[in-house]
Amino acid sequence: MDVLHVDCDSCVARGPTCEDCVISVLLGSPVHGVDLDGDEQAALTALADQGLVPPLRLVRGARPARAVQSPLTWQDYA
Repeated sequence: MDVLHVDCDSCVARGPTCEDCVISVLLGSPVHGVDLDGDEQAALTALADQGLVPPLRLVRGARPARAVQSPLTWQDYA
């Protein structure tokens, strides 16, 4: 499995399902998100399958837009 970046700020399900998401329950919605490697994902899935923790409720939305500076033109140097 690839590394999964869980960013609560970009989750479309944020709000209604936060209380029933493994990340919120275990880590309290980390500010900068959390990266889960394959072993961590498998462990959380196994725990959720046994009912010990809620499953990951991440629903990825669009990535946040980043401001991009337009290329400079000759007029910018005049």
